[in-house]
Amino acid sequence: MPISPLFYLLDSVDSTNNYAMARVHAGMAKSGMTWFAVEQSSGKGQRGKLWESEPGKNIAMSMVLEPKQFNLSEQFFLSAVIAIACFEFFSAYAGDETRIKWPNDLYWRDRKAGGILIENVFQGKDWKYAIAGIGININQVRYGIDLKNTVSLKQITGKDFDPISLGEGLCALILAKLEELGQNPIEKTIEAYNQHLFGLNEVVKLKKGNRVFETLIKGVSSAGRLVTVDESEREFEFGEVEWV
Repeated sequence: MPISPLFYLLDSVDSTNNYAMARVHAGMAKSGMTWFAVEQSSGKGQRGKLWESEPGKNIAMSMVLEPKQFNLSEQFFLSAVIAIACFEFFSAYAGDETRIKWPNDLYWRDRKAGGILIENVFQGKDWKYAIAGIGININQVRYGIDLKNTVSLKQITGKDFDPISLGEGLCALILAKLEELGQNPIEKTIEAYNQHLFGLNEVVKLKKGNRVFETLIKGVSSAGRLVTVDESEREFEFGEVEWV
């Protein structure tokens, strides 16, 4: 059911990313189209994890984008733009303790408030579509035992919100941010991303393989690598290290 020309409401679906991807492959999607699920039974998280969400309580949506202004080597820039938009959206309600946790999680203090998962469609050397799945905790206050480090907008503010209206507003903000890229150098996107980076200039624990080590977070490079310094300065690809 369309709420607005490009924003569609799904009562129940396995995964909004799966649904959006199917529409793309069927030739029934165009840039900006978004599907918002009231209930999502198998929402996708990073590294094959499930994104758990209580029905009707949160933002669970996927947006189709045609990344025409990006090269194949610039996939992190799109992720960064969406993360910045989610940061600005959430911090407007939750305040300045909101952060972006590399590569694309939304945090408030040291607790996870949301996440972004981008799946791509390529045709030869052309980057045809990006499916941006976004999950943000809005009104949920109870979580499974595996989700102790989680927080919602209601828990932060004590207020109830309309997740659907918030989802529409977030979509508009993401599209506006992408339009702004035509006037702003991509370097400014990375600068803005780093300004809001979780753990910036702090010593944190990371895990690589079986080894846990402490290191200072210096920022994220234009290639999307996490830059740290301990005995020496190092850069890590997404998936190469885990937060501890």
